[in-house]
Amino acid sequence: MSIEVRTRFAPSPTGYLHVGGARTALFNWLYAKHHGGTFVLRVEDTDEARNTEAARAAIFDGMKWLGLDWEGPGNEGECGPYYQSRRSDIYLEWFEKLVAADRVYEDEGAWRFRFERKPITMNDMVCGEVTIDYTDESNTPDMVVRRSDGSFVFHFVNVVDDLTMGITHAIRGEDHLMNTPKHLQLFEAFGAAPPQYAHIPLILNGDGSKMSKRDEGAALGDYPKQGFLPGAVVNFLALLGWSPKDESEIFSAEELIQKFSLDAVNRAPARFDPDKCRWVNQQHILAMSPEDFAASCESAASPEMLYSVQEKVSLLTEVPEAVAFYLDPEFPINPDALSKVRSNDAAAALLNSLAGDFENLENWEMAKETIGSTAKAAGAKPGQLMFPLRIALSGKAGGPDLGAILSILGKEECVRRVQRFTALLK
Repeated sequence: MSIEVRTRFAPSPTGYLHVGGARTALFNWLYAKHHGGTFVLRVEDTDEARNTEAARAAIFDGMKWLGLDWEGPGNEGECGPYYQSRRSDIYLEWFEKLVAADRVYEDEGAWRFRFERKPITMNDMVCGEVTIDYTDESNTPDMVVRRSDGSFVFHFVNVVDDLTMGITHAIRGEDHLMNTPKHLQLFEAFGAAPPQYAHIPLILNGDGSKMSKRDEGAALGDYPKQGFLPGAVVNFLALLGWSPKDESEIFSAEELIQKFSLDAVNRAPARFDPDKCRWVNQQHILAMSPEDFAASCESAASPEMLYSVQEKVSLLTEVPEAVAFYLDPEFPINPDALSKVRSNDAAAALLNSLAGDFENLENWEMAKETIGSTAKAAGAKPGQLMFPLRIALSGKAGGPDLGAILSILGKEECVRRVQRFTALLK
């Protein structure tokens, strides 16, 4: 009989949600969803001195932005999360079980858990078989589980929570790998089966250094402000330590759920690449419908203006600058582009002829074709006119398709802009 898969993410609300924590949450969420199971959010908030409401909000906001919904009843019948600070009676009850079993003893006011002096082997779903030998007490002293002030340590509450919440799979960072044998001894003392553990690789900077809180990309809360799409960040985080069996890299959340497995998690540390993150975001922008893209942009531009730059931006924050020339009749001209046009002796005459041909054009839908006919009449190639025209209409060397610009600006404004620019060339 198959068991219901239950995974969990257990952050401490002592700072912003780190990208490594978000990746851990994502892997747990994907694994649970893939197996039709339950994903639990558990807030480890017993450190009252360091906990902040802002940090708690950052965790919830980050999870919701990524779309990582958590399930299951919370401590008061609500839909999660669980708060360790509300579970003191549960911890005391399970501590008394250790007392009754003579597995703890008092030492200078604190309580230590009595390890069994034997090798402990765990079969990690990513790291493989790992053994810690507890035979030598000098190397593995008995572990404090309750402090002298009566509070319980991480190892104890972590095990009690996993046990009472029915967690079947604990997917967490590799930095917890050496904690697991301690946890296995506690599970054994309680006479309970432990979850299956999977320790996923750390995330490093591109140069191989450990990713600190100050490094680029470390704070999940920065991603919405920088113009990333949540689906793109989910996609990118999934690729930090996991890869599918094929060469594909762009996935929706639904596709990730379908493909995700712990077998495909890499053993080596993942390298954070900001350029790759932006590229993944660009691919997700390209995959959006024009309507969804326009709805995601915070801009006074018309939908048509926004549609025209969808293929030209990597981040949503680039959109205002990309469409600015549409909205500003006196938009600035890029100095380098202006110099390049001035180096073309024929540019002013060609643009002057084009302005006249535009004015005489009865069907504005033929505006783009007129560029070629104007150039041909002057014995020039269309390319010799298209670049100067782009600068005249937008002030920039790159941007939307010329046909889109002509259509959006309309005949009168295009003529005005060409004449304005031609005057600058004189």
